[in-house]
Amino acid sequence: MKVGIIGTGNMGSVLASSFIESSAIQPSRLMVTNRTLSKAERLQNAYPKMKVGNNPEEIFRFAEIVFICVKPHEFYSLLSSNKNSISKHQLLVSITSPISCEQLEDLLDCNIARAIPSINNRALAGSSLVSFGKRCHPDYKEKLLSLMSCISTPLVIDENITRISSDIASCGPAFIGYVLQCFINSAVDQTDITKAQATQLASDMIIGMGKLLEKDIYTLPTLIQKVCVKGGITGEGIKILSNEVDEVFDHVIKRTHEKYHEECDKVSQQFEVKEELK
Repeated sequence: MKVGIIGTGNMGSVLASSFIESSAIQPSRLMVTNRTLSKAERLQNAYPKMKVGNNPEEIFRFAEIVFICVKPHEFYSLLSSNKNSISKHQLLVSITSPISCEQLEDLLDCNIARAIPSINNRALAGSSLVSFGKRCHPDYKEKLLSLMSCISTPLVIDENITRISSDIASCGPAFIGYVLQCFINSAVDQTDITKAQATQLASDMIIGMGKLLEKDIYTLPTLIQKVCVKGGITGEGIKILSNEVDEVFDHVIKRTHEKYHEECDKVSQQFEVKEELK
């Protein structure tokens, strides 16, 4: 199986590195490209046997499965200008939430799927979110799930929960990382602990917490219960958090969904051009 990746930004690079390091794909059977070609070439420095295509057309002509890792507003132009290079026997995989499989199936005759990765996949961990177009062949469904299983726990989802699933699985590391950084900053500002010490403790804490959850030793509610001894210090901290943090993620989710719908509207306007030209 030959795989191509168009776009070597954050997520494109995560996919390339993770596929190679998990042995899901031999480097010689992976080709990447990027609008700024030097970025793809820098990635090749880490994996010398990986191929670099000069343009998207080379990727489409090389690969059986092609991951499109560009920004949502770049999809229509990229795909419409390379339409003649895309075979109906290929699988095209989008990694972005504002573009549906249905929209891509209206534009192209090939097999369509979506696989939204997470930064956690770089450690061969975390979830990936998978959806399939109506025409996607069962063999390709199996191949994509097998490929994503090498670097993540793939979860097949419906369109209506795509955004919130991405908020949790894909945006979540940034959200929780920001909260944890605020915790570290407050510890340094209000006590004598150094930033290095606080960062080490916080990092060890979140890694250990993850292992407790991974091994099913505790769930999140039972973990809170075990640490939060009645009448103890942790309980006082929880009281503050319950008063000041409970509604924060309501606001976060509201805003991410607003932004998502803004992006969907912009993308829809581009894809509607095809309908008007019929």
